[in-house]
Amino acid sequence: MNSSEIKTLDKEKIVSTYARYDMAADHGKGSYCFDMDGKKYVDFTAGIGVNCLGFCDDGWIRAVSAQLSKLQHVSNLFYSEPQVMAARLLTERTGMKKVFFGNSGAEANEAAIKTARKYGTANKGGKANKIITLKNSFHGRTMAAITATGQENYHKFFTPFLDGFAYCEVNNVAQLKEMADDTTCAVMMEMIQGEGGVLNLDAEFVKAAAALCAERDILLIVDEVQTGIGRTGKLFAYEYFGVKPDLVTFAKGIGGGLPIGGVLFSEKTCDVLEPGNHGTTYGGNPVACAGAVEVLKRIDEDFLAQVRQKGEYLKAKLLAIPQVKDVSGIGLMLGIAVEGKEAAEVVKDALAGGLMILTAKDKVRMLPPLTISYEELDEGLAVFKKALG
Repeated sequence: MNSSEIKTLDKEKIVSTYARYDMAADHGKGSYCFDMDGKKYVDFTAGIGVNCLGFCDDGWIRAVSAQLSKLQHVSNLFYSEPQVMAARLLTERTGMKKVFFGNSGAEANEAAIKTARKYGTANKGGKANKIITLKNSFHGRTMAAITATGQENYHKFFTPFLDGFAYCEVNNVAQLKEMADDTTCAVMMEMIQGEGGVLNLDAEFVKAAAALCAERDILLIVDEVQTGIGRTGKLFAYEYFGVKPDLVTFAKGIGGGLPIGGVLFSEKTCDVLEPGNHGTTYGGNPVACAGAVEVLKRIDEDFLAQVRQKGEYLKAKLLAIPQVKDVSGIGLMLGIAVEGKEAAEVVKDALAGGLMILTAKDKVRMLPPLTISYEELDEGLAVFKKALG
């Protein structure tokens, strides 16, 4: 099919839950994507942070292909080597104790929410089930995750939403302390609010929240679905803040392109869930876990240092552009406030010029592959400048 045929069939046959950009992707390699007509694009999206090694990385293809020819699925009723290998790498790198594997970020957050509520009711009584999240946060689109999301525009149409969630102003320590009462089982937050506009939390607030949770036996849940797996130049963004969460959710980049997510459990929480409390048919799939093992082996300390350096380079180049007012984020997760054009219009014009970028509320968002070269960054920046002008 050509691009026109694909777009027509999409409109006829696929539910319109996404307002798609005007490009039908055909194939990609590294930091480049090609549409059905052969046009080349520099990719500053990485599939919304999923393709951390870029398109069709050779080592990743070998790893998942080898597993695919060996065992594509077996279910969690049996043991499998790729799953335990991925879990070992994650726990050894973080100091956390155990892992639960699911399929997505929303599922990861659902598992963390269930864990927190069981912990609260089992240890503090049946009323200890309130979870405090932050205003402007985003935690997913399932019923619990969307209720946890602290944005009113998501709390429409699908009533009734779940009880037991409260929303604290970002960086407001006094309000958090006032809200955290005997019914609170967890505080849940992103270190950088991705869908909320790539907004960094203040370190003082994060540390105060962690101290409050430790003092009152409240679980600290850190949502690293977008920030995790090297995106910010650390394996997980919470490392920048010097805190030790009780639960860490992850997804997106961990599989290098295959659907996989999960939760890291601390010593305090690793035995809360028992057989029958939670489950997943596809979670921990051998092929997805083989991809995760390849990703984790590749993202060593030297790799992470390069991500930080590329992020500093990209941020400096962006701030030198007259139409750029501000750049937020860390590493290769950046939000750009621009003037003279709406962010959505910039994204549209950049795509026409051969650059794939994203929005995050009123900002332009950039999530390049972590393997992108400086030459490719410059190539994309040149298109971005033209789109602004």
